[in-house]
Amino acid sequence: MKLDILVMAAHPDDAELACSGTIVSQIQQGKKVGIVDFTRGELGTRGTPEIRIAESAASTAILGIHARENLGIRDGFFRNDEESQLKLIQVIRKYQPDIVLANALEDRHPDHGKGAQLAIDACFLSGLRKIETQDERGNPQAAWRPKHVFHYIQDRYIKPDFVIDISAHWDIKEQSIRAFKSQFFDPNSTEPDSYISSPDFLEFIRARSMEMGHKIGVKYGEGFQSQRTMGLDGFEAIL
Repeated sequence: MKLDILVMAAHPDDAELACSGTIVSQIQQGKKVGIVDFTRGELGTRGTPEIRIAESAASTAILGIHARENLGIRDGFFRNDEESQLKLIQVIRKYQPDIVLANALEDRHPDHGKGAQLAIDACFLSGLRKIETQDERGNPQAAWRPKHVFHYIQDRYIKPDFVIDISAHWDIKEQSIRAFKSQFFDPNSTEPDSYISSPDFLEFIRARSMEMGHKIGVKYGEGFQSQRTMGLDGFEAIL
């Protein structure tokens, strides 16, 4: 299945926290959207990898995305090396996305910056026909390079190059985040507190979305960066 947009995320819940409103927005406009999580989030303070996979499935159903995969590479210690790049190239060639949404270029968690660079490099290398990969059935895959790679904004504030209006989709975004019950605020949890488990963290996510929305005159927004200058045929594209 060809996807219009493929979201790449170092951890399960990165996509939900940073760009799930955009995901829903695009699906409702008829786009096909998928997510590839690089790790199972096994180093998270709370929960287990098995719980995170189940939570990912619950969020997938809420968002209505068309495909989701997990590369199963090592949380915290993964590298932007040949092994990881080839795994991601296989996914890129499988789904042939036109647009990739990837982790923040720099962030509090080192996996986010590493994930961003892995996405950048794999998207470029995927377009080189002399790099040979096979699909699940052992068939050769054709080279494919996405037209655009954009980076969503995560914990640290980064000035966006553009903002997507998600005002009509906030409720679904929040539901998809809360699907990761093991990670976020639960007054009945007996697990240790973490950076993201306080009720204040979810309020921060709402405030960040309101801040981004304020930049474009709407209630909620999600910001993105582009390493490349975006070209327009004319002003009609922004009216």
